[in-house]
Amino acid sequence: MFKRADGIVDFDKSICIGCKACMAACPYDAIFINPEDHSAEKCNFCAHRIDVGLEPACVVVCPTQAILIGDMNDTGSYVSQIINREPVAVRRPEKETLPKLFYKGAHQATLDPLAARRPDGGLFMWSEQQESSSQVVSGNANYNNSSAAALLSYDVAHAIPWDWKVSLYTWTKGIASGVYLVAALMVLFGFLSPNNYLWLWATPVVSGAFLALTGALLIWDLEHPERFYLIFTRPQWRSWLVKGAFIIAGYSIVLALHFVGSIASSTAIQGWLMIAGIPLSLLTAVYTAYLFAQAKARDLWQNPLLPPHLFVQSILLGSIVLMPFSMIDSLNLPATDFFSPTFIALIWIVAVATLLHVLIVAGEVSLTHATAHARVAIWEMMRGRFKHAFWFGLALSIIGGGLPFAILYGFLSLGVLGVPLALVGLMLYEHAYVQAGQSVPLA
Repeated sequence: MFKRADGIVDFDKSICIGCKACMAACPYDAIFINPEDHSAEKCNFCAHRIDVGLEPACVVVCPTQAILIGDMNDTGSYVSQIINREPVAVRRPEKETLPKLFYKGAHQATLDPLAARRPDGGLFMWSEQQESSSQVVSGNANYNNSSAAALLSYDVAHAIPWDWKVSLYTWTKGIASGVYLVAALMVLFGFLSPNNYLWLWATPVVSGAFLALTGALLIWDLEHPERFYLIFTRPQWRSWLVKGAFIIAGYSIVLALHFVGSIASSTAIQGWLMIAGIPLSLLTAVYTAYLFAQAKARDLWQNPLLPPHLFVQSILLGSIVLMPFSMIDSLNLPATDFFSPTFIALIWIVAVATLLHVLIVAGEVSLTHATAHARVAIWEMMRGRFKHAFWFGLALSIIGGGLPFAILYGFLSLGVLGVPLALVGLMLYEHAYVQAGQSVPLA
């Protein structure tokens, strides 16, 4: 996307990778993927007509002159006179997009999708309404912002921009960053020997595998996956999607060098790599919070607790994944000392991280929400279309976080069951959170 000298926002489709970040960010749901060329598109004011002195097509074909265009900076233009002399309204000014589409004589209830009321039985005047977990429709059966709610007579369902692949990516990325971060911190604080295979081999292999899976999911989600290299060759540095790609690339290099050092039977290089590896793994874990925050249209994601929450989730995921490997290490200990300090430390890290995760989630869903948009998103997550993923995910996380303690009391099979339960629980929660944030109508 770029802004022309005359102020029109247009697209260069030849370099669009189809990441759908612009769709997630638009507060008006005005951007869509063209099904023919698979590139992002929106109204561009018929720029090709403007360039030759013509008006946009919608202005020309409107028989009642309900659509007008003009230069706001020209005090003599008809549009400028209307804006300056008569009451007009814009949509969602709080999003600070400086909207230049003005509505004259429109009630606010007709401009706010959450103020609209769906007709009884879903019987629309001119449309057959689509409604599924991947579709967003106007209105809400449980919440109305206005007692003068507009009755919907026509509506077109909009597709959720980021589907399950983005939900899964947040989970795989949490494992990729958490395994290294937990292992490195345990080495620093003396809970894990620098010569232990858990640090030398399991950490770079597991982190690298899940980081590769993360990259594959990100590329798979693109509408133009063959153009993914443009992120690096034509970066838009204001985008956290680009910053995240470079962070992941740097983290990949650290993991690769870590693995090469292990092959070369070196234990010193891994220690030096931690200087870059710890901050890069931390950034890999939390940068998604800033990517989501750039989607200003999604009020659920405008949460200052999201970076620390993603950090806690990465620690939880990393310690859970490392636990089975530390149990293998315990097999080399004498029968009288079966549980290694590493294994016991991981059990406590899982328990504490699970508690923090649950407390942060409880805070997010129980506090008064700043906007109706955020409130509806929380309702969709807890009581709406994503309630099963949310509640099952939370329950499995709690059970999975506590079950490993059973191993210390001799219930090995029961304790080991906590590993898959906790992993699946966090996966389900991530899916509910990512999808619920996109489930509120914007148009």
